[in-house]
Formats: sequence, structure tokens, C-alpha cells
Amino acid sequence: MTDIAYIISKILWFPARPGHFALLVGAIGLALVWRGRRFGRWLILACLAFFFLLIATPISQFILLPLEDRFPRPAEALARVDGIVVLGGAVDQNITDARGIPAINGAAERMTEAVALARRFPNARIVFTGGQGSLVHGGLTEADVARQFFESLGLTGPRMIYESEARNTHQNALLTRDLVQPKANEVWLLVTSASHMPRAMGVFRQAGWKDIVAWPVNYRTGHSFAALYDAPFPERLGQFEWGFREWVGLIAYRLMGRTDALLPAP
Repeated sequence: MTDIAYIISKILWFPARPGHFALLVGAIGLALVWRGRRFGRWLILACLAFFFLLIATPISQFILLPLEDRFPRPAEALARVDGIVVLGGAVDQNITDARGIPAINGAAERMTEAVALARRFPNARIVFTGGQGSLVHGGLTEADVARQFFESLGLTGPRMIYESEARNTHQNALLTRDLVQPKANEVWLLVTSASHMPRAMGVFRQAGWKDIVAWPVNYRTGHSFAALYDAPFPERLGQFEWGFREWVGLIAYRLMGRTDALLPAP
């Protein structure tokens, strides 16, 4: 059932992705106008209106802000950390496979923050969880790339643990729990993008990680005028699509019983 849901989500996301969907609507409208159907003009207008909205307003920031502000880092310094869970999604397996060196993407702070935390808490276990996150992929898993990346920066030894089967956040929580068997009195950090943190925390709690601590990274929003308006159009489109996907993911995971709330809170 999990694999079927994963495949369906990947297939449906391609046409449902806001940028793709707007272009499909515009293309349908153009075809209708070409055939003399006046209704097509409204579809073309809707397509153009969506892209204009992204350019003229900070809507891409507004869709992300509630997610990124939901889970702040701990206000006080942590005296002890027993383990750190780093979610996949920050590496590019295909480029790594093609070029032979670890490639990281726009969520790179998941990886760099893990290195910083590993040095800050030298006795903590570091668990990277990530398998094949796409339908079309090569032979490398995200964990394979992460291993290359961390070892190139000197993070080796038994404290480094790699989970290479998870294909989504739900499996990240379950498979990592089974792998490391966290104890009730242990302090574990969860490292992922700030906008992904509400869904991730809800999933991990539902999977039995009752006291895991959110450690958000990879912020894409701010509250200043410059942060709201400075991003170029391609970045705004990416932000909107990322936020839209997270909101859809929160709803879907709640309906499937994978999270403890529609919008998990601290």
C-alpha cells in the first residue's frame, strides 16, 4: 500500500505542480481559441494571472511563512544531544553518479548543519535517512551520496548511521525508529527544511518519536520587505510550488493517519 501511494503521488504531482498546471490550462485555452471557442480566452487569462500574481505579490512567501514559523529552534542551548536525524532531500543522486563527486541541491543546509551539529555534539549519533526519492533514478541512493559527502568532511566511524530504504517522510520516521531504537530518556534532534518541519514532526511523533526536538534549517522566507520581494521569478515559482506541495502533503498525511494533526505544533 505504501509503495502504491508513493507511485501515485509522484505521477499526480507532475500535472498538479502549480507551474505545470498553469501551463496546461494556458495550452488548453490556446487550443480552444484556435478552434474558435471564446471560453479559451478565460483559460489563457487564468494562466497569465497566476504568473503575474507570482511576479507582483509576495504570495510565494505567504504560502511558506506559516510553515517555516511553526517550529522554532529551542530557545535555550541544549546541554546534551544523544542523536541527530537528518532527512534526505538535499542531495542529487543522478549528478553524483554522473560526475563522481557528491552533489547537493538547494536544501544543502540539511547536510552542512548536520556537520556543524556533529562537531558541536561529538558523542551524538548521526543518522541520515534517504533512499530513492524519485521514480527515475540510477543506482545510488541518497544515503550513498550522504556517506560520500560526510566522509569527505571527516565524519566517519560507528556514530555515522545510514538508512537507505526510505522513499518518503513516513518511511523516514518508521525505518529510522526501527534502526536506532530511540530510548525514552534520550534527546534526539530532527534536521530538515523549516517548511517541511510541521509535516516531519507530525509523522515522527505518530511513529513513536514522542520527544524529538525540531531543528529547522533551509529557511526561504523572511519578514522584511527585501525578503518578501527580492527573489527573482524562477525562485518565487519554486517557493510557491514547494509550499503548495507541503500543504497538500499535510492534508494527505492527516487523511491517511500518518500525522498527529492537520498542522502539527510545538
